[in-house]
Amino acid sequence: MSAIERHGVTARYADAVIHNDVIHLVEVPATSGADIGVQTREVLDGIERQLRTLGSDPSRILMATIYLTDLADCTAMNAVWDAWIPAGSAPARACVKVAGLVDPGWRIEIALTAAR
Repeated sequence: MSAIERHGVTARYADAVIHNDVIHLVEVPATSGADIGVQTREVLDGIERQLRTLGSDPSRILMATIYLTDLADCTAMNAVWDAWIPAGSAPARACVKVAGLVDPGWRIEIALTAAR
C-alpha cells in the first residue's frame, strides 16, 4: 500500500495531499474583495509556491478546476492564467460558475492535481 503524504494539515483540510506522486491541492485568494486579476495572481502564486515546495512546478499540472463566482471574470482570469502557465504545458481544465465561495469576497478558487 503506498503512503499518503499530507502537508499543512488542519482539523478540516490539508494544504496538499500526495499519493503515488500525484499532488492534490486547492488554493484560494489572500485578499478578500480584490478584483479578479489580483485574486487570480494570488491563487496562482500560492499554487506555484506549494508545487515548488513539494517538488513540482506549473508545467506538471495534470488537471485544474477553476471555480468563479461570476463568468464575466473569465476573460480577465484567463489573461492571468495564460501568462502564468508555461507554453506547451496547459493541463486538462474546467472552469465553472458557482453561486458563492466560503468567503463572500472571493471571486475564484482553484483545485488541481499535478505530477511530482
